[in-house]
Amino acid sequence: MALKKEKPAKLYYSISEVAQMFDINESTLRFWEKEFDVIRPRKTAKGTRFYKQEDIDSVRLIYYLVKERGMTLAGARQRLKENKDSTVRQEDIIHRLKQIKEELLSMKEAFDNIDPKE
Repeated sequence: MALKKEKPAKLYYSISEVAQMFDINESTLRFWEKEFDVIRPRKTAKGTRFYKQEDIDSVRLIYYLVKERGMTLAGARQRLKENKDSTVRQEDIIHRLKQIKEELLSMKEAFDNIDPKE
């Protein structure tokens, strides 16, 4: 998951774009929307969903609890209810560390590709 928490390039994202960000199915996003009231994408009259950055941040937090920490949906819901602030901080730290790791691996790869004869 390589989602960056910088300024959003767009105001709204489609369900397919958000699903690709987290490598999950669109049906998973629709299901999580029913299970977690923190995900509230804007819907058109036809039912097309548009996610704002705050929705994406909520999806990222739920993804962390369910997919990375292996919690059940009920466990994740309880954790967010009882201890949301510390969970957000913990997920943010882990997210930043993953970004640093990716950057360091990229630098290592670039360094490994340098020809010492040059």
